[in-house]
Amino acid sequence: MAVYSPVTKNELEVFLKQYDIGILVKFEGILEGIENTNYKLTTSKNIYILTIFEKRVQTKDLPFFINLKNHLIKKNFSCPQPIKNKSGISINLINGKSCVLISYLEGHKTQIVSSHHCEEVGKILSLLHMHTADFDEKRKNNLNYAQWKNIFLKCKSIDTKKYQNLFPIIEKELLFLKENWPKTLPKGIVHADVFQDNVFFINGNFSGLIDFYFSCYDFLSYDIALTVNAWCFATFDNFSKDRFFALIKSYEKNRILEDKEKKSLSVLLRGAAIRILLTRIHDQLFHPKGAFVEPKNPNEYVKILKFHQKINVGKYL
Repeated sequence: MAVYSPVTKNELEVFLKQYDIGILVKFEGILEGIENTNYKLTTSKNIYILTIFEKRVQTKDLPFFINLKNHLIKKNFSCPQPIKNKSGISINLINGKSCVLISYLEGHKTQIVSSHHCEEVGKILSLLHMHTADFDEKRKNNLNYAQWKNIFLKCKSIDTKKYQNLFPIIEKELLFLKENWPKTLPKGIVHADVFQDNVFFINGNFSGLIDFYFSCYDFLSYDIALTVNAWCFATFDNFSKDRFFALIKSYEKNRILEDKEKKSLSVLLRGAAIRILLTRIHDQLFHPKGAFVEPKNPNEYVKILKFHQKINVGKYL
């Protein structure tokens, strides 16, 4: 979450007249995250989150995200519920930008990750994959290999010395991934953003998953790879086997990984690292002026990529 689009109290009060959620008491911008603008709104009835869509989220994809969350809520999966306005519409506009109002989830992200947290994350990831098996909508992954290449070429084309030392590493890795990316792994709906900012806990136990705006139809084990990279490094060059085993074993209590998924995990982890590395470099080089958010450090994922280039953690399984 982040704040790119400032909104005034008067603008919010006018906007909220479309809803039956009480009157605005107070509001504050949420500075964490990188993709969209988010405000925490307290009304006379409850607390809500207003998300204003920026950058990579396309308006045509919003119904998929809304319907996915509604589907999961029907399965008693803890995620934000889209709020409909008085006309029964969930997707709205504020200051000319698409937005949604969603319920507020109790809990906080963890500051110190333990194997227990990874066990909880493995469980909720497998439940998400299971609960969406009967979800009848699909969305193409718009951050696939082709888009990694496009982002790389865009970053490489600008006149700056920043990150030039990383471009040969990335170019070589993209060639490797093109030749080795799997083609026939089990697919389904993936969250594709189960980072620590997006998982809430209460007393160490899972309380909710947020930010579904990268969700798409892709390899289920790619979702695992993104999650492992986000949760299983004690530092960015110190992989934790304990966390890894906790996450995978918990996941497999609900869905057993196929042998070909385990054999492909090393490549998927490298691709997952490249995806985050490239988007972080892009966000550093093309950071909007005046945005109330600090883009994240790409070098963290350089270390993760180099680790996976040396060690195939799939062999641990």
